[in-house]
Amino acid sequence: MTTNLYRALLELLPDTPLQVATVTSVNAATGTSTITWAGGQQQTVRGSSVAAGALAFVRDGLIEGAAPELTFLTIEV
Repeated sequence: MTTNLYRALLELLPDTPLQVATVTSVNAATGTSTITWAGGQQQTVRGSSVAAGALAFVRDGLIEGAAPELTFLTIEV
């Protein structure tokens, strides 16, 4: 256990989740892409490594890579 209280607090907080979104458009000049979340909201994020129309893993506004094309399932609790 660390004696730095700020670091101890950070260890208690959860990591940012890795989410999947559809890449709508890619702007290679600026290194950004526009993505669409499953709910329909759009967001501009950093990264241009995934082609438009493909799924991408997104965390903290950054595309981390291509996501596999699997069946999407939503379960409400």
